[in-house]
Amino acid sequence: MTYSLTARCAVTGAFGTIVTSSSIATAARCAWAGPLGAVATQNLSDPALGPQGLTLLRQGLGAQAVLENLLKSTRGVEHRQVAVVDRMGGIAWFSGAKAMPEHAVAVGRDCVSMGNLLDNTGVPQAMVDAFTASEGAPLAERLMQALEAGLEAGGEFDDERGGGMLVADRYDWPVVDLRVDWHEEPVAELRRLWTRYAPQQAAYVARALDADSAPGF
Repeated sequence: MTYSLTARCAVTGAFGTIVTSSSIATAARCAWAGPLGAVATQNLSDPALGPQGLTLLRQGLGAQAVLENLLKSTRGVEHRQVAVVDRMGGIAWFSGAKAMPEHAVAVGRDCVSMGNLLDNTGVPQAMVDAFTASEGAPLAERLMQALEAGLEAGGEFDDERGGGMLVADRYDWPVVDLRVDWHEEPVAELRRLWTRYAPQQAAYVARALDADSAPGF
């Protein structure tokens, strides 16, 4: 009942993940990103895997080692889908045998997309293709285009109701953290929020780093 894309920007070193689902408040359980990597956890998601994964990435572990540790730490592992992207662009993923059908995973350069309860198994590949085609755009915009492509390719079997996008740069706090917890068209609403936030993002970051010299609106 979820599809997502987790990625790294090779130019800026930023990380992000974007997700939508028929469930309420899905991003709060599924999307995690920090200055050294990103983690997605879904399909009967275990939210503990997100903070654990970010801690392991901070300790210098690569994506595959992080994934192996996470899978050892969770019960009912065959119900889980987990993806990790590390600071070197390494990618690791797991999709358990008991993930809800249709489930699928697609991997591209610096990105991985996972889905379950999909309309069709081509949805993750459509997301990877859109992310790849948007190279050169800001990471958040690339994530947004990937999610829109997933919806256009068929999306979830049920109607999407929640979504979110998280982007982390070099700081211990996200530079983008947008949530749509319950909406008739969460992907369109997330696009609306990003369109409103995008021109203000740099100013909010500047305010956090140096309030005295930060620009106003």
